Amino acid sequence: MLMSKILVIDDEPWLREMIRLALEQHGFEVIEAIDSVDGTTKAREILPDLIICDVNMDKAGAGYTTLSKLRGDPATATIPFILMTGLADASGMRHAMELGADDYLPKPFKVDELYATVDARLRKVQTVREHAEQKLSSLRSHISLMLPHEMRTPLNGIISNAEMLATSADTLGFEVIAEMGQEICKSSERLERLIENFLFHARLEIVATDPESVKALRMASTAKPADLLQQVAGEQARRVGREQDLTVEAAEVFPAMAEEYFKKTVAELVQNAFKFSKAGSLVGVRLAAAANEIEISVRDAGRGFSTEQIRRIGAYVQFERKMQDEQGLGLGLAIAKKLVELHGGSLVIASETGAGSTVTVRLPATKKP
Repeated sequence: MLMSKILVIDDEPWLREMIRLALEQHGFEVIEAIDSVDGTTKAREILPDLIICDVNMDKAGAGYTTLSKLRGDPATATIPFILMTGLADASGMRHAMELGADDYLPKPFKVDELYATVDARLRKVQTVREHAEQKLSSLRSHISLMLPHEMRTPLNGIISNAEMLATSADTLGFEVIAEMGQEICKSSERLERLIENFLFHARLEIVATDPESVKALRMASTAKPADLLQQVAGEQARRVGREQDLTVEAAEVFPAMAEEYFKKTVAELVQNAFKFSKAGSLVGVRLAAAANEIEISVRDAGRGFSTEQIRRIGAYVQFERKMQDEQGLGLGLAIAKKLVELHGGSLVIASETGAGSTVTVRLPATKKP
């Protein structure tokens, strides 16, 4: 098992040596740095598992400067950072936490306190890493199971019908040829939506890692959300031939979300409601004000979700695939949820198996553009 690397930044040689000897006895590899500049350079070079840094070194507050620089660098931004100080006070601790410090170690401290603080930080990092690896493993598994099948199904429809037209068109009647053409179009549209959602979800994952991109998202707004709601919901109803099943209520309210993302959110929620409910049952879509927020709700009378299924909603997750044989990658709700959360909102599902579902989105409100 590899030893954890710990970088100790302090301008007092005796303290660095004491910490180094104590941590080495505890099984860690220790690298020393003599000041803020040296510490910042070594942190970027060796990418330690944890950093311990004094607040006041060659100049007062040098530890805060070091912390700020490393938190601003993507390569070192997530490294656990412990600040040491002999002048621990509430304002200093608050300032450190605002800059991104993970813990505070008041001087003087006992060796046991040093061990406890270091071990706690490293355990937390390991827990986060294991959770991320589990999610990644689950994502890989779902993609490997679902993506080949979902791509192959529409491709098979396209290829088989195209081959029949290419080899036997002269023996087929007009109605059969027209029917095959419709099947090719339908399969092509399904494949196009699949690829678009796959790429869209990947783009959202990238945006979520960039605070500036998230901030820019939340500055946008939609000029005519009521009209767009009617338009998008109507398109989804027409696509499945269920215009008579759709009801829409739309107030003059303005969510803090760009038109592109507002349309995408509504489309995914309404499409999902039609997919999981039978023809002849109503799907209700509503846009309204709710306190200081905007509320979008989509209600269906379909088979509903269990509590466990709601908890597991995520990309590439489908429920009861073998029994229900539903199309798609399970990306619709995951995309809507991700979009809403990136805009500072929330998505809640109220559902009961066999009794339908209501998906409610709440978004920050903005003034009329």
